[in-house]
Parts: sequence; structure tokens; C-alpha cells
Amino acid sequence: MPKLTKSVPKYRHHKATGQAVVTIQGRDHYLGPWRSTASKLEYDRLIGEWLAAGRPQAASKTECDITVAELLAAYCKFARSYYVKNGEPTGTIPGIKVALRILRQSYGHTRAIDFGPLALKSLQGKMFESEHSRRYINDNVDRIRRAFKWAVAEELIPASVYQSLTTVPGLRKGRTAAREPEPIEPVDDATVEATLPHLPDVVADMVRFQRLTGCRPAEVRLLRPCDVDTSDEVWCYRPSSHKTEHHGRDRIIFIGPQAQAVLRPYLLRDQSSCCFSPADSERKRRTQQHAERITPASCGNRPGTNRKRKPNRTAGVMYTKDSYRQAIQRACEKAGVECWAPNRLRHSAATKIRKMFGVEAAQVVLGHSRADVTQVYAERDLAKAEDIMREVG
Repeated sequence: MPKLTKSVPKYRHHKATGQAVVTIQGRDHYLGPWRSTASKLEYDRLIGEWLAAGRPQAASKTECDITVAELLAAYCKFARSYYVKNGEPTGTIPGIKVALRILRQSYGHTRAIDFGPLALKSLQGKMFESEHSRRYINDNVDRIRRAFKWAVAEELIPASVYQSLTTVPGLRKGRTAAREPEPIEPVDDATVEATLPHLPDVVADMVRFQRLTGCRPAEVRLLRPCDVDTSDEVWCYRPSSHKTEHHGRDRIIFIGPQAQAVLRPYLLRDQSSCCFSPADSERKRRTQQHAERITPASCGNRPGTNRKRKPNRTAGVMYTKDSYRQAIQRACEKAGVECWAPNRLRHSAATKIRKMFGVEAAQVVLGHSRADVTQVYAERDLAKAEDIMREVG
């Protein structure tokens, strides 16, 4: 078996023709007269394209041979390396997998160049029959188109394939029978207050902090003492990672007096550790259980003696998006109120700020680049419009 190396294909002399030649992926490329400037420029071009493609070892199939399944496998490999943040896959990956699975199940053995607008419309129809929402269907269609756009850039298929897919319009509101997704509405204060007593202390403080600042659930989960500037009257929190950082935007969350009171006890820890930790919450729970213990300390198990040496699950150092949401949902069930998700707290804060200070103020606090995005979060204050029309109407 030949020894594998990381060297690039060599610039060689083809004596029979007097030309320079290079072999890439098992195919000979004749470059022009041996040692000529033109041949060396052509060699540099071919090697550059080969390196940009990731040093493929086997000869790739032609545009006519590659199937949809092979195209998707190559795109998934690219997506796993591209959609990464802080060494971890982003939330884009699961959505891509779902969309491509739908495509592969129906057209996996179809040649990629034969996948056209009618086939894409057929997939739209299948997703509609599965009673998916209009927005979900449009998102999946966009992900499928994105895979073919990438394949064009890698010269796996001709550009005409992707261009034909762009002619398929998305489903429009009011012009399709596909159901509309339920809008995310603010959660009212009474529901939040009824939930708080049933939450662990740490999670309850996360809810209070998020409701006061309007930050995203991920931003409250990632909060560390080293990210908070406490030098001014209003504190500034700059998250180490946030939703729009890949667009080159900064994110500053301002912390007022009420939110400072919630956060202050959590700043007395290692500067690089998360303020809101499941491990801390578990320790508090066990301490409270011990304080409420009825059995005398001389009887039964002593604290720490009935623990598994190697438990299957242990409390982590940071809440995940799922564990944060699940803790709130369990508390809602205990309180007997409507279940709500933590992202609705952001909508509540946006609505309150817009009502008091206007949409531009809500836009700045929430960190949106456009006011129309803020309006999705902030419900309009219809009572104010009613008062105005009572006077002028």
C-alpha cells in the first residue's frame, strides 16, 4: 500500500509531448510547454482549486453522475465544519438535517441535475400534507436551495440547477391553506409571579433577571462576573457570545438597580464561572432538604453517605436551553398555570419598554438592528391609541 503524504501533486515533465503535466485525483492535466511561465501559472491555478476543495483524493463524479444523496452527504460534511460556534455545533445544524432528510427520502437516488422546480414543489406539497406550518415549510425549502447553491460553488452541478430552484416561490400568507404558526406572545406578570415560588432559587433569579433586562435566554445562561462592568451606576453586561456576533455586531445589556439586586449575590465567585449554575442549585436543594429533615441525625442516612460513586448524571456548571425551559415548565405544572417558555420574558420586557418609552427605546434595549424586528417582540399598546382617538376622533 502506498504511503499517504500531505504533499501536493508535482509539476512534472511529459517527455513524449514536451509539455508539463500534473496528476490530480487520478487525472492528467497538461499545462503547456515544460518550464514555461504559462504552464507554471496553470499549475498554480489547478493546485489552488484542489486545495480549496479540501484535497480530495478520489476522482469526483461529473456533473451528470452525482446523485442528490451524494450531494447532500458532501454538503452535510461542509455544514458540520462551517456552522460551529466556540467549538460546538450551532442550532442551524438540526434544521439542516431535517430539511435534507425530507429531500433524501424522496429524491436520494435522483441525479442532482434532474432535481428541478417541480420536484421542489412536490416536497412543498408533502410537507403541507404533514400539516407543517407555512413558516416551517418555507424554512426547509430555503435550506434545500442553500445546499444546491453550495454545490454550484463547488462545481458539483451546473449553476442552472440552482437558478431554476430559485423560481419556486415560498408559501405566502393568505394564499395557501398551510397553517400559520402561533405567534409568541408576552407572558403576563401574574403568571410569572405564580410560577416563581415553585422554581429553584437559582432559576427564579434567572427569570427575574431576564424579565428586568429583556436579555435572551442564552445571555442569562452564559452570564459570568468577568463579563459585567460594575463601575457605573448602571452596570453593563457584554456577553462572551451572542446571537448576532457573526454579523460583527456588539451586544451590551444594561443592568438597572432592580436587576443589580438580583445579580449581586452571584458575582461573589470565580470571575470566569457562570453566575447561574445547576450545581449551586442542587447544593441549595440538598441543604434545604437537610434543614427540613425530621429523622434525627443519629438515625438513617447521614448527608453524603447514600450517593452513587459514579452517577449517570451530575449537575453541570451552566444551564442548557433545554434544562432552563424544562425547569420553568415543571414549575408551571406545579403552580397550575399556563406553561410558558423563557423567550416570552423577552417579549414581555419589550412590550413594557415600548409602552413607556417608544419603539426606538425597545430597539436599543433588545439589541435589534432594525425597528421592524422589535415590533415582532413588542405588542402594540392599543389602549394608548384608544385614548388618543377619544380626544381627537
